[in-house]
Amino acid sequence: MKELYCRLLLTTSTVFMTLAWYGHLQFRQYPALAKSSLFGVIQLSWGLAFFEYVFQVPANRIGSKKKGGPFSIFELRTIQEAVSQIVFTCVTVFFFKTEKLAWNHMVCFFLLVLSVFFIFKEW
Repeated sequence: MKELYCRLLLTTSTVFMTLAWYGHLQFRQYPALAKSSLFGVIQLSWGLAFFEYVFQVPANRIGSKKKGGPFSIFELRTIQEAVSQIVFTCVTVFFFKTEKLAWNHMVCFFLLVLSVFFIFKEW
């Protein structure tokens, strides 16, 4: 159950991270936000990043073997990278609608899956 909670919290955290890092690039679509200053955009991004940490820190604590969870720190980081790529791609392609999924993106996904395999493989 801790695995599921950890992954759900990491996914939620990553949605906020993606919006904090890249959401402001979509402001031109919204007239009220398009006039935001750089300082205003930074403040909004930091506000979103707060919620990223609200979900990420508990995910790492729940998931960490050091706190009774199932994952090593290397495993947690690898899961986070895979989740980040999936969430970023979904938000960019389906929500922002600014990019098209290309063959090289699929190669990247394959390599991420391969990295997950290697990090979890007992040698």
